[in-house]
Amino acid sequence: MGIYQEQLLPRFQDLIMSRKSAREVRARVCEGLRGDVVEIGFGSGLNSPYYPTEVTKVLAVEPSKVCMRLAEPRIARASITVEMAGLNGEHLDLPSESFDAVLSTWTLCTIPDVAAALAEIRRVLKPEGAFHFVEHGHAPDTSVAKWQHRLEPLNKRFAGGCHLTRRIADSIEQAGFAFGQLDTYYFNGEPKPFGFTFEGRASKR
Repeated sequence: MGIYQEQLLPRFQDLIMSRKSAREVRARVCEGLRGDVVEIGFGSGLNSPYYPTEVTKVLAVEPSKVCMRLAEPRIARASITVEMAGLNGEHLDLPSESFDAVLSTWTLCTIPDVAAALAEIRRVLKPEGAFHFVEHGHAPDTSVAKWQHRLEPLNKRFAGGCHLTRRIADSIEQAGFAFGQLDTYYFNGEPKPFGFTFEGRASKR
């Protein structure tokens, strides 16, 4: 699985996650970002075309070297300064209460300790900062949720540790956030077990 996880999966994800439907969501989630932004799960830089001009700098947290190589041309085209800021969202080597926003797009599903990652996101945000996110997770429909539980072990193995059953909204609230906006829906064109989506913004309680 080493070559697959390290070399093939990042390229496959870059292709899948650059679909038109995903680009439309990225544009919405990035709207309103400003100042210094931490992006958890920077990936191959697919959000970079959608950073508003009000963004001063993006601190990219990303464990994959292949993803960062794929991101290089996108970073070069961006008008925003992007700096590498670590490999692990569970332990951010960044000062507390120093950032205007944190951005996460389809990332919390893969982080082993999602509670630790959310605690770090809350820690680095300024008191008035905003957490912008889109994630997929546990569906409200019983029949879909059953399939999520059945498919999750295989999905984790072949999709970089991606969980299908995480209750994203609950986890964000339990980490000490309050929602300013939360939309939930099945992602258009995605099989339902993989596509129940949480999109929104939250602030520190």
